[in-house]
Amino acid sequence: MIEQPSSLEALVEQLAAQVEALTAKVDKLSARVDGCGVGSAMDGTPPRGDELPNASEELLSWVGKSSFLQRLSTLCFLLVVALILRTVTDNGMINLQLGAIIGMGYAVTLMFMGWRRYRRSNPLAPIFTVCGTVLMFTIVVEAHTHFEALPSVPAYILLMLTGFGAAVISYVHRVPAPVAVGNLGMCLAGAAIDYPSPFFPHLGIVLLTANLLGYFAARAYRYSWLRWILLLVTLFMIHLWGIKLGMTLLGGDKPAGTLAPAWFIPLLTIFTITYLVTGFYGIVRSLPGRIHKFELALPAINVAWAFVLARYVVTALGGSNILLGLIGVIVGAGHLTASTRLARLDPKGARGTNAFVFAGVVLLALALPAAMDGILLSLPLLAAVALWIVRMSEKWRSGSVRLTAYLLQIYASVALAVALLGQETPSSFLTSTVSAGGLACLGLLQYKWCRSHKPPEESSFFSRIDGEDYSAVLVLLAALMSAFFMLRVIDYQVLAMSLAPADLNNAFRCSQSAIINISAAVLMFFALAHRNREVRNVAVLVTVIGAIKVFLYDLIGAHGMPLVISVLSFGLATAVESVILGRWQHLLPAPQEQAPGATRAE
Repeated sequence: MIEQPSSLEALVEQLAAQVEALTAKVDKLSARVDGCGVGSAMDGTPPRGDELPNASEELLSWVGKSSFLQRLSTLCFLLVVALILRTVTDNGMINLQLGAIIGMGYAVTLMFMGWRRYRRSNPLAPIFTVCGTVLMFTIVVEAHTHFEALPSVPAYILLMLTGFGAAVISYVHRVPAPVAVGNLGMCLAGAAIDYPSPFFPHLGIVLLTANLLGYFAARAYRYSWLRWILLLVTLFMIHLWGIKLGMTLLGGDKPAGTLAPAWFIPLLTIFTITYLVTGFYGIVRSLPGRIHKFELALPAINVAWAFVLARYVVTALGGSNILLGLIGVIVGAGHLTASTRLARLDPKGARGTNAFVFAGVVLLALALPAAMDGILLSLPLLAAVALWIVRMSEKWRSGSVRLTAYLLQIYASVALAVALLGQETPSSFLTSTVSAGGLACLGLLQYKWCRSHKPPEESSFFSRIDGEDYSAVLVLLAALMSAFFMLRVIDYQVLAMSLAPADLNNAFRCSQSAIINISAAVLMFFALAHRNREVRNVAVLVTVIGAIKVFLYDLIGAHGMPLVISVLSFGLATAVESVILGRWQHLLPAPQEQAPGATRAE
């Protein structure tokens, strides 16, 4: 009579031996079948048309050679044992805690047997390792959530140990499957425990561990999809923590112990630094090869998410937003400094540099208004940064950095418009005028520089999409918009000192139309003097805007002498443009410019 195995490991070993014996017999039979069809090929006789193998035979041959059925049958046997243990526990034949311990012991045994089979290059090794890892995560989550037989702290520790064990198996045997399953399972199982109200500090440690292991796994096996999943789960859970904490504090309630207010900012800082460091070294180690999109997107996602969430929680806690803004400015400047380091590593095109340039300007755009307790004075500083970036783009020969400078300059002008458009009475005349005037000057300087320096030829954007660098026209329009708001602020101040409050709104409405129309005429004179077709086209566009303002707004809502001045200014502008456009055809061709779009004459 056959003796019963004395331990769980011995039982699994016996099952595996039986499966391997059956597989060996199947392989022998497959070899005999293959040998029967080889004769005609060996003696050089071509097979007849009716003897060609069909699709079903080819499929069955592949299944036999790929050990698919062997692995599937092994998986079924291993799951049968797990289901038997689950059934015994559910029926109350053994204690819940004892059942959980036995199940976890079974999962660990499977992982250990997978380790041993990897050493022998056994095709069943991934089945044992992955099955044991998944079973371990499932048992831990169920033992804690469903059976309440496992406290949260041991559950989180077991999840991390399982993830580490899978990572060690992958590292020792140079195989990707265990670490991928271990990291993904650790992240998802940690998020599932006590959702939606876990003890967030413990969960944060688990997620941090998963992200670190995911970084090394992605570097070894190019598992960027794994890092995307880990990042999204981490952002969601930490964001959930911050939202719950902020809502509780703003509502005047005392936070629950699971929210742990004292842990939030330190853990958020650790996550931010981790993503910053892994993002930087991910780009460095990818050079000179291909840089994955995850590495390029991570720095900007990291700083934007972290600063917005930190500001919300700091406000709820009653902390200093100015101090937080100063820290953000320092970190943003650090990103720009890191970009100079990356640019030196790839002098031919500074690949990967724009990831940190873009992240730096995003963080500066968020942090400078908080540090300066207002957005207006921060905008000229952003424009100055944009001017520095566009100059560095030529040195680094990076078209993406140049495009980032364009976007930053445009953002600064749009932010100024949003800040001043709804304020007929500016909070500070001097601040508004200086901010708008500084933006206009810096924007014009950037546009002038762009028209005297060609975009780098190595840039895919400027070589394939915008070969003539028409994007710089948006910088010009942004500068003109800033100049308009500067004149708008001055105009309101002058009218407020000379008119009664009852007549102020009507005069201010029409005077803005006059500013637009006169600006169009000035631009047309400038275009004529410099034979610049680009500025001429911009002047025509400004004239169209003036027409919309006069005929769709002023004629409907204005009255009196201000309306007369508005319509008269548009008439004068169109008359000037008519004369200039009439003379344009008789002008001599302008000299050849160095940059496309610098001076386009007909």
